[in-house]
Amino acid sequence: MIEIVEVKDFIPDYTDAMQKLLNQLTNRPVKLTEAILRQIISQENTHLFFLLADKKIAGMLTVGIYYSPTGGKAWIEDVIVDEAYRGQGLGKQLVEHAIQYVKTQSIPLLMLTSRATRTAANKLYRQAGFEQKQTNVYRMNLD
Repeated sequence: MIEIVEVKDFIPDYTDAMQKLLNQLTNRPVKLTEAILRQIISQENTHLFFLLADKKIAGMLTVGIYYSPTGGKAWIEDVIVDEAYRGQGLGKQLVEHAIQYVKTQSIPLLMLTSRATRTAANKLYRQAGFEQKQTNVYRMNLD
């Protein structure tokens, strides 16, 4: 059985499950601590969703919502399905859930970024209705 749930409460086992997913998402070392997870869950405009397959955490994504003078915006971040569960359409279910969630929040613009090398993910996003924007993305690492 597949279920998508928003994480509202801290459970210590979530930290290890998320770390496993983060290790599959990026080659950059990311250390998820209990304190960071608690902070994510406590943020009013940050919405962490787990995709559960037979009650096991098989994927996740985060929706961040913010407001600027040009209107409400939402970003999808850190989309990952565990490699053991890929190829079953679960990523599509997760992204579609995020889209529907953002619609319920009356946010008119939903964005995400994805590396060009993530071929399957980019195909999924186009099929879900995202359009590739011709813009430059700038980043500054403040660490």
